Amino acid sequence: MASAPIYCTHKELKRVFPQLDEYDQKVPIYGWVVVSGDKYAAHDSGQVTQLFVDGESLGSAQSAHTDLNVEGEWFYNSTDDVLYYYSASSPLDKLMEAGEVFATMVTQFRTDASRYMDSRLDPKLPKNQLKDKEGNFDYMIIRTTALYAAAFMIRTKDPTSEVATAIVAEADNNVLLLNEGRASLSWQNTGDASKGVLRDVAYTGAVRPVDFRGRAAGVDYDLIKLEIEDAGVIGTCTYNVSVKDSDGLKQNQVISDEKITGDYQTLAYGLQVRFAGTTDSSAAVATDEWEVEVRGYNEEVDTADLTGIKMTRRRYR
Repeated sequence: MASAPIYCTHKELKRVFPQLDEYDQKVPIYGWVVVSGDKYAAHDSGQVTQLFVDGESLGSAQSAHTDLNVEGEWFYNSTDDVLYYYSASSPLDKLMEAGEVFATMVTQFRTDASRYMDSRLDPKLPKNQLKDKEGNFDYMIIRTTALYAAAFMIRTKDPTSEVATAIVAEADNNVLLLNEGRASLSWQNTGDASKGVLRDVAYTGAVRPVDFRGRAAGVDYDLIKLEIEDAGVIGTCTYNVSVKDSDGLKQNQVISDEKITGDYQTLAYGLQVRFAGTTDSSAAVATDEWEVEVRGYNEEVDTADLTGIKMTRRRYR
């Protein structure tokens, strides 16, 4: 069974919260006494799931303190709350810490924050569509999850932290924007999707599409291919347009070698495009290419639905 996705990586979390490494959860262990020979014990140590010596993990615990006979072996007796450690040198001369491998701990906080995000997002938002077409999570999802993870980590050390409160406030506002449809994700059909969304595919020249006009009609979805055919300045350079057909996107060329005038010109589906350069002498480069993602203006807009309330009329005396 596939596991639920984690919405931010360790690197993305640190990018959002650069102070991440300051919140390592390791706790020093003091009060070591000799049990016998090279075996030491620390009473009332608290729960120990992993033991570190001078920052280095000692690996898994042994099954019982009677098994300790090799340098660095350890065992935690949860019944008596006693930590045992075997070493030829005294632990009093070392930095003894209990905790968790930092990367493992961060993974758990990222997982917790992702599940918390799931619980906060409107159920109408399908979780399997939180990724863009490149397979990446939308930055709004990444950042919000990272903010929650950072706040969770901070509050393990300072439950009343003002920094954590500010971080949660931003994350909560992001969730509110998503739930109310005032922030869109890449897969969502927004109100202006019928006007076209331009993306560079290959662009090295100095003439490019700068504006669209109209609304797409007669189409549900398409990814229009717009490319320069002949190089040159405006008035001599030309463009091609290709739309989808039954075989796939960008397959059917509907405009060929059309001269670029600098005014609004035909694109597709009722849309018009205008090209411009940085100066009058700017030249277009052959094979420069863009894609224009469009949805028909009659397509349903993906936003959180408004909730209706039932009203009745009553007579009052």
